[in-house]
Amino acid sequence: MTSEPSWVRHAIWWQVYPLGFVGAEKAAGPADTPIAHRLTRLVDWLDYAVELGASGLALGPIFASETHGYDTTDYFRVDPRLGDDDDFHRLIDEAHRRGLRVLLDGVFNHTGRSFQQFQDAVRLGPSAPTAGWFRFHWPPDGGSSGEANSGNDSSGGEVAYDDFEGHHHLAALNHEEPEVARFVADVMKHWLRRGADGWRLDAAYAVPSSFWSTVLSDVRAEFPDSYFVGEYIHGDYAADVRAGRLDSTTQYQLWKAVWSSLNDANFFELAAALDRHNSLLESFAPLTFVGNHDVTRLATQLTDPALLAHALVVLFTVGGTPSIYYGDEQAFRGLKEDRTGGDDAVRPEFPSSPSALAAPGWPVHNLHQQLIGLRRRHPWLHTARTKVHTLSNEHLVYEAGSGDESIIVALNLSGLPATLGVPVTADVVLEGNAGLDASGRRLALPPRGWVVLGRGHSPRTSNK
Repeated sequence: MTSEPSWVRHAIWWQVYPLGFVGAEKAAGPADTPIAHRLTRLVDWLDYAVELGASGLALGPIFASETHGYDTTDYFRVDPRLGDDDDFHRLIDEAHRRGLRVLLDGVFNHTGRSFQQFQDAVRLGPSAPTAGWFRFHWPPDGGSSGEANSGNDSSGGEVAYDDFEGHHHLAALNHEEPEVARFVADVMKHWLRRGADGWRLDAAYAVPSSFWSTVLSDVRAEFPDSYFVGEYIHGDYAADVRAGRLDSTTQYQLWKAVWSSLNDANFFELAAALDRHNSLLESFAPLTFVGNHDVTRLATQLTDPALLAHALVVLFTVGGTPSIYYGDEQAFRGLKEDRTGGDDAVRPEFPSSPSALAAPGWPVHNLHQQLIGLRRRHPWLHTARTKVHTLSNEHLVYEAGSGDESIIVALNLSGLPATLGVPVTADVVLEGNAGLDASGRRLALPPRGWVVLGRGHSPRTSNK
């Protein structure tokens, strides 16, 4: 296992996309636009996060940007649409006062085109001190027209540059440039000194692992107890963690398998993903989730809303560090679309207080509380491995265990009752609804039912 900070063993994140949460404008205003002190609206929701059971607040981008936050223009300044340094300090202080850690979102693969170092390079050309910070394709004469185009076509004397996955407004950084590594390390340390507890590294998969290794070695020398999780969508997660000296990665493969297996009534897909998940847990504890700011809401993704509980049961009973995306705990709906503004539906404004949330969402909130409570009473689940005992398209029984501790999870996707065998003696229903026979080796699940069972010889553990 990686030597992640000890506090991560108990971490359960409530992830928030701040620009959407506070209803900020979609784009930054002129330079003289007054600062809008909206970030502190999150303070009014910290008690809600604590009551949910979260132990940390994972923030989306909060730094000055052109539009959605992932086109950063000033890494040392809070976005004026959100507030200023004082607002940030208040949020950090109030979060820490409640025992909540704070994770920041760092966009270090690319920048917005208004980023000063990019503008300087475009204006001054190849001789600019920051010309090596980006992957420019200079015109034959080596000059600059004062404008920049994306791509590799440098015709007409304009400056072309590499961008991020075809998004022309996102200028890709040159991670072979030592000054870029020093800059990123300085940004991280700046905000860690101001109270942040770690960083999510956006689009980490697009950055060389050697870059992360260099930067994190520098940062950890001053902040050994900070947490660093990279955004990875595919590939060899374990190798990327080792090479980059990361603590964790996002577990997209498990995310996909959870909702897809429920929609298709195909637990074989989930069982295969759990097997892969076990192999990752040999090296590190992945960041697990069933929703985030980049994907369609779970309540929309599932074709049968009655199976939402099954997805949550998996999230909170397998190894890893769980993260709940704001609104998912209230069964918010939202479809992500591949178009301009296509993320808006999954990044909505929250009301002024929890009392303004709609009544139909609270049963799902209560279910989150129950399952988070289970998780916190069994902190060993952070590194638990799963062993599948019963597997069919519509029925799954697995054991999650670590050392001498274990629980049994049984899921029924069918519209009919199911009687399933229990692999070991279980004498207590920890959560869910099922009937156990006197031997503790057979259980009856209702249609679309689920249950978490405790082993007869395993006492319930409590988390501090």
